[in-house]
Amino acid sequence: MSRFDSLFGFIRDHYRSDAAIPLHAPAFIGQEKTYVMDTLDSTFVSSVGAYVDQFEQRMAAYTGSARAVATVNGTAALQVALRIAGVSAGDYVITQPLTFIATCNAIAYCSATPIFIDVDRTTLGLSPQAMDEWLQQNAQLDDQGRCVHRADGRVIRACLPMHTFGHPCDLDGLMTVCSRWHLGLVEDAAEALGSRYRGQHAGTFGRLGTLSFNGNKILTTGGGGMILANEADGQRAKHLTTTAKVPHPYEYDHDELGYNFRLPNLNAALGCAQLEQLDVFLAEKRQLAAEYAEHLADSELTFVSEPPHCESNYWLNAVLCPNASARQALLEASNQSGIMMRPVWRLMNELTMYQQAPAGDLSEARWLADHLVNLPSGVRASIPSEAT
Repeated sequence: MSRFDSLFGFIRDHYRSDAAIPLHAPAFIGQEKTYVMDTLDSTFVSSVGAYVDQFEQRMAAYTGSARAVATVNGTAALQVALRIAGVSAGDYVITQPLTFIATCNAIAYCSATPIFIDVDRTTLGLSPQAMDEWLQQNAQLDDQGRCVHRADGRVIRACLPMHTFGHPCDLDGLMTVCSRWHLGLVEDAAEALGSRYRGQHAGTFGRLGTLSFNGNKILTTGGGGMILANEADGQRAKHLTTTAKVPHPYEYDHDELGYNFRLPNLNAALGCAQLEQLDVFLAEKRQLAAEYAEHLADSELTFVSEPPHCESNYWLNAVLCPNASARQALLEASNQSGIMMRPVWRLMNELTMYQQAPAGDLSEARWLADHLVNLPSGVRASIPSEAT
């Protein structure tokens, strides 16, 4: 017997399964096979094909972005977005320690260094107040209007918040601080497809935003990502991700250092089919979140609800345990019972490659790392068909 048996029973009843329950698996309930087979029949399975164009156009329309540029994965999208935002070798980029490693790796790929600023407990994302306080103590605007680190004179070029588990950050606050300190805002919205802040889609507030379509995301292309941008930045993103090739009927001319970061047509076909089901996925996931919240209302676990002014996609549902020992007990009991639950990522500032990066007081991030557990969050159709 476990003190969490009621929760485990709820999860099994919801998924109507006695089999292993994954944290978040993809569901293919629409035209996925049809569209993918169509790419095989057309022979356009690589980086050129009708589905790439359709996927970009439909994603731009869905998010309200002027342009959407498909990439091979979300990390590549972040790297290119940061480059377009002006991040270059020697720069600093402000971000949060509570994130997936791709956020920091994209900064490092630009030969820049992260500065770790604490998160808000209500949003799980970068705290505007903590960011502003750190900047007041450690930064200044130089005579060119650039934000520079007082200690070493290096430019702090941009701010890269991540919308954790699909919950939007305090974007009003972040935009105010970025404007005050002349920082470019690039949103890591990898987990936030379908999430909105004051009615506007996450990833469309900064100069650029990025999405991920990894196999565990709410919409998957197997692997893939997307850059959301204005028209000019979108054109540049398309150029950079297409090896910076100058258009010509047959000549090979490349005018700058580019990347082969294009999303294959095969993957885009899968994405088009998944996008047709996105509203269904969102509705089911929000219903599950409401049921989790109701079931846990009188328990020792506190359900993490969407922040004020937000509509979250509830990509991964989460609970806060009363202490670290309860967190460990929940993780061990759930995984032993065949129900996958996971802790939050190890904080980025604790990883070997980022231990020397500048950081502020990270007490909220550390508290969340000690208390937070993710619950199974996929739609019912993601459970294997043989489960009964």
